[in-house]
Amino acid sequence: MPQNADTALKHRYWIRLRTLVLLRWWAIIGQTSALIIAQRLYNLDVETGLCYAVIGVSIISNLVAAFIYPENKRLSESETFFVVLFDLLQLGLMLYLTGGLNNPFSILIVGPVTVSASALSVRSTAALGLVAIGIVSVLLFYYLPLRTDQGFVLRMPDIFRFGNWAAIIIGIVFLGVYSRWIVSEMTAMHDALQATQMALAREQKLTDLGGVIAAAAHEMGTPLATIKLTSAELADELSDNEDLQSDALLIREQADRCRDILRSMGRAGKDDLQMRYAPISTVIEEAAEPHTDRGKSLNFDYASASKVNSYHPVIQRRSEIIHGLRNLIQNAVDFAQSTVWIEAHWNADRISIRIMDDGKGYPIDMIGRIGDPFMRRRASAPDTHRPGYDGMGLGLFIAKTLLERSGADLSFANGTEADSKRFGGGHRLGAIVEVSWPRAKLEVAEGADRKPLGENQPHLA
Repeated sequence: MPQNADTALKHRYWIRLRTLVLLRWWAIIGQTSALIIAQRLYNLDVETGLCYAVIGVSIISNLVAAFIYPENKRLSESETFFVVLFDLLQLGLMLYLTGGLNNPFSILIVGPVTVSASALSVRSTAALGLVAIGIVSVLLFYYLPLRTDQGFVLRMPDIFRFGNWAAIIIGIVFLGVYSRWIVSEMTAMHDALQATQMALAREQKLTDLGGVIAAAAHEMGTPLATIKLTSAELADELSDNEDLQSDALLIREQADRCRDILRSMGRAGKDDLQMRYAPISTVIEEAAEPHTDRGKSLNFDYASASKVNSYHPVIQRRSEIIHGLRNLIQNAVDFAQSTVWIEAHWNADRISIRIMDDGKGYPIDMIGRIGDPFMRRRASAPDTHRPGYDGMGLGLFIAKTLLERSGADLSFANGTEADSKRFGGGHRLGAIVEVSWPRAKLEVAEGADRKPLGENQPHLA
């Protein structure tokens, strides 16, 4: 489990006091009902006074919590621990008074441990688990027997009682560990998805900024050119006539127009429709651009399976595609010895992008887990090539999540000698990532099927 997952549990999963109070009220109702049924229906002789006294302590604690603390109070790690510990001890005392492990309700002692595994840290869960195991072990030998009104003792055979003890111990350990793993996975995935959303939002802002710049150049070109031309004419005229007056009025009109455009762009920006689409080579090179000057050679290759129709497909220039490819290229550059190959191939049905490097490749035992958040480093041995690199797998998780959102399929593998020869040599024995889309999902229709872009629309923040 990642270390930050346990830290997140301490702060993010604080439980409301009201939730635990309501759960305790249900426990109180259940315990009271069980006592009444045992006495009235089955004529069992139990220590009624002591049992109701233990239940009364729980009632008093609930009333104190309800009247002293506000309903929306959230408990800290230590406060939740002591509340669950109180419930565990109260349940253990009730079982002691009602037959110990001969009582079929003894299995309920697993409940508080499962709750703690879902809400508390590993240390608190382990402590409560040990307390529960200690209580069950004591109840195996020490308890007040259950008696009928005729004086008969209700008692399991020793082997059944021991089996009940073993089953409860196994339940405490198994359910505690199981609940803990599930919550840890959910926490890690929540953190990773948050990072993915932040990365996508950042990429979207950069894309919007590019659209604003393009819109500025496009929208401001005509009025600024008009102002320049009119100013030149005014400089030549210098006499009072209708033409000069018309030019002066035109300057004012165009200046007002420039002001309105700047105001509109500053308030909301515009989505330049020309920025939505680009040839596949342009999108790939834009994704790779931040890594072109990092000391590694980036080789690009674009090829069509059809010689008749070999033009570069025009695809959607989406933020998740650019950022996902950029993360994959960054990973290849990080681990490459000297060279990274980026190839795009397409046929009538699919568009594929393959990223290869001449590094050490992925550890064989980790290939099946690539794309999981917070996975350890790509190379199993310490990375002397990049000392201090953690390699938690978050970048690959973000890339995989974003690209799959766009409809892509990803595959990860290591290169072989056969692959190196098939892909044109160059010692391509490192990691290979292939991203593939159905062509219809990614490509913009060409020719008569391509619709006009239309006018730029305000981009809503």
